[in-house]
Amino acid sequence: MSTPTNGDGRLDGAVVAVAGAAGPAGRAALLRLAEAGATVVAADADAARLAEAVDAARYAHGGATVIGDTVDLLDLDATRAWADRTEKEFGRVDGLVHLVGGWRGSATFAETDPADWELLEKLLIRTVQHTSLAFEGALNRSGNGRYVLVSAAGASKPTAGNAAYAAAKSAAEAWTLALGDAFRKAGGDDGPTAAATIVVIKALVHDAMRAERPNAKFAGFTDVKDLAEAIVGVWEKPASEVNGTRLWLTPHT
Repeated sequence: MSTPTNGDGRLDGAVVAVAGAAGPAGRAALLRLAEAGATVVAADADAARLAEAVDAARYAHGGATVIGDTVDLLDLDATRAWADRTEKEFGRVDGLVHLVGGWRGSATFAETDPADWELLEKLLIRTVQHTSLAFEGALNRSGNGRYVLVSAAGASKPTAGNAAYAAAKSAAEAWTLALGDAFRKAGGDDGPTAAATIVVIKALVHDAMRAERPNAKFAGFTDVKDLAEAIVGVWEKPASEVNGTRLWLTPHT
């Protein structure tokens, strides 16, 4: 798959890896990518939840190739091995969707616990470093590769109680934009053939959350299904238009 999808929403022939695939956003992404015709390679540290997510995507889209791989993304060697294994088995990797999440916060700035930073640095920064380093080469070789980071509006407008979270998200965004610059330089005068892009949300909501809190408004939240749709959409424009950009799914403040 060396050309954009021309707006038809199809990813037939593409191989897309999803990191952090076992959560609600991951499940929605697996379903939508499988529906679009991609071969989906899902990874998560939780083997049981990953198996459930993979089975759900396979069941919803009979004939789709969806596989799961338990990977410790805090281990760079293990992450590189996952990338190498994926490219060797399927002959290409056209995308890495990074959905590893986590949140810690406090009531006030003064109550911020440095331990929150230690955790979030691992979940939100180090996993991005490892997946980007592991998949850069394969995405460049794809001809239409995409690295997609899901970030939060708080990275651009930190609040007092979210210092650790916002700082970690901001660092992950900076790292992703640096990957985008590497793609730009690799493309030379012809422009990049791969793109690193950031999808920005306020927060996510899914059906189970609505069921638990039927009276909640969830104002400004992005449904995981809409996030999945936006992720598939990053292949619909040329890499040069997508690379190094932020796609806001919530009002840009």
